Amino acid sequence: MALVSMTELLNEARASGYAVCYCESWNLESFAAVVEAAEELKAPIITGFNGGFLSDPERPRPDKIAYYAGLGLALQTSDARTAFLMNESDDFAQIEQAIEMGFNAVMVENARLEPPAYRSLVRSVVALAHPAAVTVEAAVGHLADSDGHVKAEATSPGEAQRLVEETGIDALGVAVGNVHILTQGKVGLDLGRLEEIRNRVTVPLVLHGGSGIPLEQIQDYTQRGVAKINFGTVLKQVYLDAVRGKLTAYEHPMNPHPFVGMGGRADILMAGRQAVKQKVKELITLCDAAAKASRVGAVP
Repeated sequence: MALVSMTELLNEARASGYAVCYCESWNLESFAAVVEAAEELKAPIITGFNGGFLSDPERPRPDKIAYYAGLGLALQTSDARTAFLMNESDDFAQIEQAIEMGFNAVMVENARLEPPAYRSLVRSVVALAHPAAVTVEAAVGHLADSDGHVKAEATSPGEAQRLVEETGIDALGVAVGNVHILTQGKVGLDLGRLEEIRNRVTVPLVLHGGSGIPLEQIQDYTQRGVAKINFGTVLKQVYLDAVRGKLTAYEHPMNPHPFVGMGGRADILMAGRQAVKQKVKELITLCDAAAKASRVGAVP
């Protein structure tokens, strides 16, 4: 099955009252885990990579998008209906390259840009992306992070409407109490503000910081326009826990191959993969994506 437009997936979700999970990957094992989880549940999914992470200043040099874009080839033969997202990038050249290499959705990050410069960038991305049938997500407001490095700025409904109308984006990330990189606990969302935003814009809404959002209230979010929830932190947490657990069995000079790359019971990479897959299946279920997408016929 070929890639499916993220716009199509989000519109289906919004019409039917569920949220599509964006489960962020960072290597082969995490990517395969996300796709396998969606296949096994027969649920729609959005997978991809974080553009900001791939060019993080602490890297010796920016990583090649081609390494990650190549994994997208697997989606063409997947049984899952999948969109492929380059997430959280404010680098036009990186976004352009991602589109050229097969990503069919991009999210334009606003953390480092003032509103006029950001709107200009988003307009440029939309002009590049839409002729190529690529979905564009943008954001208004800023999420706090759990380390206290970013101050929260709640999404203004008026500014949300302005960005959507001036740029022609397909989805809008909002800040309504959600927090980036929350490593423990949950935070409640401002449902009143979320409803105000929904009443001012026509595009599906997106919640970043899904690891810290109480998903027991999923209907409260979807009834107010949310069609996509992003997860990353919790996936890396379960991955690291699984790898740590398996790695304790290895000591030098033991044969390293069963522990890395052979895929058996001792393989630390496989342990991480299975842990991520299980967590993704849990998140898909909590977001109602498997059951409701299947009932409305969105999954063949």
